[in-house]
Amino acid sequence: MRLNKYIAASSSLSRRKADEAIVAGRVTINGVTAEQGQVINANDMVALDGHTIAPASTTTTVILNKPRGYVVSRYGQGSKTIYDLLPHEYQQLNPVGRLDKDSSGLLLLTNDGALTQELTHPSRQKLKMYEVSLDKPLQPLHRQMVSDHGLMLEDGLSKLQLERRNEDSDQAWVVTMHEGRNRQIRRTFTALGYTVQTLHRTQFGPYKLATDLRAGNWTPVED
Repeated sequence: MRLNKYIAASSSLSRRKADEAIVAGRVTINGVTAEQGQVINANDMVALDGHTIAPASTTTTVILNKPRGYVVSRYGQGSKTIYDLLPHEYQQLNPVGRLDKDSSGLLLLTNDGALTQELTHPSRQKLKMYEVSLDKPLQPLHRQMVSDHGLMLEDGLSKLQLERRNEDSDQAWVVTMHEGRNRQIRRTFTALGYTVQTLHRTQFGPYKLATDLRAGNWTPVED
C-alpha cells in the first residue's frame, strides 16, 4: 500500500493532506523520516507526529442523514462539515460519493475500500434516488426530454427517471439515476430554466434512508 493511502486509512487525514504531512517531515517509517511514494510492507511501523498509526482491523460503515448547509469535506474553509456531526470514533471514515452543501439526505461513510469501489465505480451503475422540489411546475415536454431522450450537458448526456411525489403537483418529483456526475440533477434542470429548491437523497445502491433518522443523525450499517 502506498504511504499516503496508508495514512488516510489510519488517520483523519485525506490523501492530499497525508502527502503534505509527508513533505513536512511529520511521518516516519521504522523511525526514519518518510518520503512521498514509499510503499508500506506488512511489518513496517508508521508514525504520524510521533504516534504509531495503523488501518482499522475491522470495517465500519454508517449512514448519515446530512442536513443542508454542511459540506462533505474534512476542511470546511469556514463552513460546517459533516465531521462536526460525527463522534470521535467515526472521524476516520471517508464519504462514499458526495452531496453538495445545499443538498441533504443519505450519505454513506466507511473505511471499507472495497465497498467504496463497488458503489462509486462508473461501471457499477448503482441506483440513486432523490426527492427534488422545483421553483415552478415542470412542463410535460421538459419531463419527456429528461426522461425519454436525455439532455446534453457539457460533460455528456443526462438522463433521469422522474415520478411525481404528489399527483397534484408538478413541482415535487422523485428522481432516479444510475450515474451521478457533479451536480448533475441541478445542472439538468437549470439547463431547462428551472431552479432546484431542495434536493434530498433517499437511496444509494442497496442502502435506504430510514424515515425516522432525523437530519444530522447517523446510524451504523449492520453486516
